Amino acid sequence: MAQPPPVNPAEAFEQPLYEITRKIYPRAVHGWFAGWRWTLVWFTQLVFYGSAWLEWNARQAVLFDLAQRKFYILGLVLWPQDFIYLAVLLIISALSLFLFTAVAGRLWCGYACPQTVYTEIYLWVERMIEGERSRRIQLDHGPVTARKLALKAAKHAIWGAIGLWTGFTFVGYFTPIRELWGEVMVLATGPWETFWILFYGFATYGNAGWMREQVCKYMCPYARFQSAMFDRDTLVITYDGARGEPRGPRSKKADPAGLGLGACVNCDICVQVCPTGIDIRDGLQYECIGCAACVDGCNQVMDTFGYARGLIRYSTENALERHLTPRQALARVFRPRVLIYAAILSVIVLAATASLALRVPLKVDVIRDRAALSREIEGGMIENTYRLQVMNTIEAPRRFELRVAGLPTLAIAGDALIEMPGATARMVPVRLRVQPGQAAAGSHKIEFQVLAVDAQGVSVRERSVFIVR
Repeated sequence: MAQPPPVNPAEAFEQPLYEITRKIYPRAVHGWFAGWRWTLVWFTQLVFYGSAWLEWNARQAVLFDLAQRKFYILGLVLWPQDFIYLAVLLIISALSLFLFTAVAGRLWCGYACPQTVYTEIYLWVERMIEGERSRRIQLDHGPVTARKLALKAAKHAIWGAIGLWTGFTFVGYFTPIRELWGEVMVLATGPWETFWILFYGFATYGNAGWMREQVCKYMCPYARFQSAMFDRDTLVITYDGARGEPRGPRSKKADPAGLGLGACVNCDICVQVCPTGIDIRDGLQYECIGCAACVDGCNQVMDTFGYARGLIRYSTENALERHLTPRQALARVFRPRVLIYAAILSVIVLAATASLALRVPLKVDVIRDRAALSREIEGGMIENTYRLQVMNTIEAPRRFELRVAGLPTLAIAGDALIEMPGATARMVPVRLRVQPGQAAAGSHKIEFQVLAVDAQGVSVRERSVFIVR
């Protein structure tokens, strides 16, 4: 049997199945886009942390009370029967994502996604404690010392505190936050509240402190299907290779044309500031979250060398290939795909707004008493029993009047007025009677009407049947 030829050691190598994860140390960057990113960090966190503490009508302004099955959003009270509005909200969010992505790529990811926002916050804490990029690298690769342990402990303590406060605030939207704060202060939170505070706290700490870009690259599905929403006129982060190549280092006073070089000085600043560690000069990649940190970093270098800005910029594939001006590139934004998304989104938003504005703040459900479909009482009168589930969906108390129609002499036995506190539901037993001989045996269609005595136009009609034996 022939022996295999000997392997040349110089040609032998190992090919790992998976790339070993390397830690990314993003460099701090300043510029127009970084300013916008931090503006949105402040805005989103003020909304998230602050809204839970606002009050409205002597209760929490934004509260999703699962136990009472009521969602409070400022002056709006939503009930389980209003679940359709949640579906509409999800549709609006999806269409908005399609629209913004078709126009300008991953704007959500780069500026407002919670993963991006909290990663920016955690990186800021890391820089404040451990220093800038080079100092963090030296600290991580240096020996274990008392100083290193102290810095790491301080960083993780602050990270943990931010995570726990985030988890506490999140749970505070489902349990009144002032009550929750009192329970936390005496360590008396319930088992589920404790679990979710710790769960969301740990998720924030782990995702923003440890996993960072791995969430965007491997866990988030948006990175995988974003290309289906891109086209050649979508604004994305681009590198102008025609202007930048061939790249190479040079002195600030050197003439790049005389050296046969392009505008790129090969400083790798665009790589060092990237939170996902990619090189945008290799072209658009799915790992790019569109944060434009590389744009700010490259513009700083261009300013230092006295070159024109925009070597890395927001542009489109068509603009780069056809050498379109910014005005010409923006003019192609209003293309059929974008107009269709915008039209559908506008219609749905207007319809949802109109539905919320015109909805009647009263809900009624009629339930027949199945234990006694029909019975004969004194005087030969026929009586049917019903239960009316009445919901006063606003927070002001209301008085309602009950009326019935559909049969001659059909009348309500008892009080026809219903007193309802604000934002409450009540089961109201109702007995209807018909004089003897006024209806043939069988099932007869009738109609209930519940109308507000103190509010014109607030009225609900519900159909049912009256049984005569």
